[in-house]
Amino acid sequence: MYSDKVMDHFSNPRNVGELPDANAIGQVGNPVCGDIMKIYMKIENGIIEKVSFKTFGCGAAIATSSMATELVKGKSVEEALKLTNKAVAEALDGLPPQKLHCSVLAEEGIRACLSDYYSRNGIEPPPELKDVDCTGHCETCARNGTEH
Repeated sequence: MYSDKVMDHFSNPRNVGELPDANAIGQVGNPVCGDIMKIYMKIENGIIEKVSFKTFGCGAAIATSSMATELVKGKSVEEALKLTNKAVAEALDGLPPQKLHCSVLAEEGIRACLSDYYSRNGIEPPPELKDVDCTGHCETCARNGTEH
């Protein structure tokens, strides 16, 4: 059912835990399945120097979080913005159809983190981040006084 890569990233996830010096944090969740991903990044000079995650969810959610962090580590913010759920799933040698939503959540987690980075730094986000779901009551909005 799961590829060897999925099993490896589930059993031995990379980049796990909080990042104390993070300057970007994004959290996404899927209320239908209960998966919650929190992504942390330390971005310096437009490069993702460090990235980590904490995920509450199934094995596929953990594996996709792990792979997504591996795929953006060391990349520029602009490169990381191009990460797609399809790329995450392909890097894991595929996911069962009923678990593809986990790769979508991983993409959304990376995008939420990058959106937070732009917000914290008072930078207008690029168009591809304008569609990041926002309830208007997230930590970033509260911190920046922009709750809506």
